[in-house]
Amino acid sequence: MIVERLMVGGFQENTFIIGCPETKEGAVIDPGTDADLILAQIDVLGLNVTKIINTHAHIDHIGAVEAIKQAKGAKFYIHKNEEPLVKAYDQQCRMFGVQFGSEPEIDGYIEEGETVEVGNLRASVIFTPGHSPGGICFHFGERIFVGDTLFMGSIGRTDLPGGSTEMLLNNIKTKLLVLPPETIVHCGHGPDTTIGREKDSNPFLTGGGMFGL
Repeated sequence: MIVERLMVGGFQENTFIIGCPETKEGAVIDPGTDADLILAQIDVLGLNVTKIINTHAHIDHIGAVEAIKQAKGAKFYIHKNEEPLVKAYDQQCRMFGVQFGSEPEIDGYIEEGETVEVGNLRASVIFTPGHSPGGICFHFGERIFVGDTLFMGSIGRTDLPGGSTEMLLNNIKTKLLVLPPETIVHCGHGPDTTIGREKDSNPFLTGGGMFGL
């Protein structure tokens, strides 16, 4: 599996370009901003990007979606519960005093239990709301892309509209920590980690944490 991480924008958000080495079909996960940088790296990798799949719709994760759609003809997919956040794109920008691209058009919705195909790659969709109303994770076997659900040593913030600390922690514990401990966790901000590491030492999951990021 081809996995390329690009840290973009002032929020230092992780955008992931993934690809199937056999078919060269690709997808972008959470293109936050810096569309030109993302597009240039897609070309370097030689991928045919057909999908943009998002874990959620906060502005630091969707700012480059529309530009990539227009440049590559890719379709944009997200959980239906995130649609209000997409529609409130300009309001989100004003709230944080930034402007990343323009509001993207949603092409389809992804639900828990569905499978996302990227060439010969298959990802199961795991519904993990709590950071946002329709947060989802993409589980590609030995890897999982979690957006802002879980970080190395932390969890996603829950003080934005639609957030719930109780819901987020429950989803992490019942849906993510049950995965094999060696599973690589690709986070929306910061470094990669593993399920085992977070299960053993994340203070928010072992009783010592006070707030998320």
